[in-house]
Amino acid sequence: MNGTSENGYSNGSVIHSVNSNFEEKLDELRNLMGKLDSDPLRIVGIGAGAWGSVFTAMLQDAYGSFRDKALIRIWRRPGRAVDRATATHLFEVINSREDVLRRLIRRCAYLKYVEGRLGDRVLHADEILKDGFCLNMVDTPLCPLKVVTNLQEAVWDADIVINGLPSTETREVFEEISKYWKERITVPVIISLAKGVEAELDPEPRIITPTLMISRATGVSIENILYLGGPNIASEIYNKEYANARICGAEKWRKPLAKFLRQPHFIVWDNGDLVTHEVMGGLKNVYAIGAGMVAALTNESATSKSVYFAHCTSEMIFITHLLAEEPEKLAGPLLADTYVTLLKGRNAWYGQKLAKGELSLEMGDSIKGKGMIQGVSAVKAFYELLSQSSLNVLDPDENKHVAPVELCPILKMLHKILIIRESPVQAILQALRDETMNDPRDRIKIAQSHVFYRPSLLGQQS
Repeated sequence: MNGTSENGYSNGSVIHSVNSNFEEKLDELRNLMGKLDSDPLRIVGIGAGAWGSVFTAMLQDAYGSFRDKALIRIWRRPGRAVDRATATHLFEVINSREDVLRRLIRRCAYLKYVEGRLGDRVLHADEILKDGFCLNMVDTPLCPLKVVTNLQEAVWDADIVINGLPSTETREVFEEISKYWKERITVPVIISLAKGVEAELDPEPRIITPTLMISRATGVSIENILYLGGPNIASEIYNKEYANARICGAEKWRKPLAKFLRQPHFIVWDNGDLVTHEVMGGLKNVYAIGAGMVAALTNESATSKSVYFAHCTSEMIFITHLLAEEPEKLAGPLLADTYVTLLKGRNAWYGQKLAKGELSLEMGDSIKGKGMIQGVSAVKAFYELLSQSSLNVLDPDENKHVAPVELCPILKMLHKILIIRESPVQAILQALRDETMNDPRDRIKIAQSHVFYRPSLLGQQS
């Protein structure tokens, strides 16, 4: 058909139309941020894990060609060596992809991977990222990226900052960033991808989310900080599997950013409920670890996994009634995010590896080739928070008030296994098979039949 597609447009016309659409969206955001014609919109990703790298690469693919209008970079720490086994595997990936091989040869970058494969050279994570290889996801080559290893250089004049760090590292890095923003005139916009939480117990129990960590560390108003999350697996999104996400925050920024980030295969909606969506993103990681354990311990028994799913979802619903005034609005996004995490997320993978004895708790929760397993710290945070007597709720079976965690047996058992380490991984099955455990429906009924909502948990006024 001589380059003409089935819809009647030539391939060149389609590409031109797509590029024009991206340029229009870029111009709209530039105007909103008050950028002059000679001044590019500066976007920087902070952290180069799988999702942070993919998110930055998607922006580079969409807007990187408009060099006078947008400058997209990613920061990661320097010095991380690539081990020999990973270098060998990376070489195999390169040679299995003709497009990647040609690109590296054209950029005169192929020889270093040959030397890395032979052990004649030590590759580093920041240098391979420049060629489009994320250390946590080498099987999915990305586009080449502009990599910066000096944090001050990366952020000092950035207009949009993407937080791709684990929640456990967010506070420390943004406290350093704040030093470089002291003399800024304009306030940056920050989009956090982090899914994790911490518990703050004094002066009263509350959940600390990454957006709050960033605001406290930098002094940037929460109005300029947004959260983006959804049921997404990073490698699949970069390979253009259809996906959706929500960007949550103040209306001034969330609506134009939703439009800016939207791509044909990546649909971004917007929502004003920032903190609750962010907390839910951390909550599902808790139960994903347990799901991985159950899958491995029962040889992928569909029945056992469904029993676990019934109990873990009832606990999540129970907890959302504490956290949200209208928890039913969260049911869809929470369950969708939970579902994909149980299927293919790193937290479920971690639970499986622990149960199979291929990983141990002594190895910590930062795992080679996977990055930070954020569900571990989330187990600790939710357990500590829901153990507080000031949050006591009525247990109708016992006819007495108890801490909310007492009605969450899976969360209690995960805490015993992962945090205080007084129970083996196999104990997760004992929790499921406990004859005294209530019907999951009863737990939901308790939450729905009492005045449960505790706005102070999210730092909100009653």
